[in-house]
Amino acid sequence: MRFHTRKWVKPEDLNPNGTLFGGKLLAWIDEELALYSIIQLENSRIVTKHMSEINFRSSAKQGDIVEIGIDVVRFGNSSLTLKCEVRNIMTRETIITIDSITMVSLGADGKPQAHGKTTIEFIQDRLK
Repeated sequence: MRFHTRKWVKPEDLNPNGTLFGGKLLAWIDEELALYSIIQLENSRIVTKHMSEINFRSSAKQGDIVEIGIDVVRFGNSSLTLKCEVRNIMTRETIITIDSITMVSLGADGKPQAHGKTTIEFIQDRLK
């Protein structure tokens, strides 16, 4: 699992129980998955098509730092399937796991578009 992004849990991120609001965490995850997919597929028109079961395992409180990890599961014709784990750096606990998230590459017409990718590309490899 490659951990790309860290988020600091602030007061506006909390639910009435004083812990990280699940909806806020899912928004962070969805944004990170979209950014990752845009970079991998070299297309800014990316949508989230599907998320498998979302398993909340622990939480975070104000002041904690969480990090979002992503791995590629597979490349489809117009899609990229990923998995995600978010962990609390302060407690070293896994907060959430999502085993399968499908992101779809769209054309200018808003319909799925083949992306032609088959492997993960790293920025340093593109800059050679």
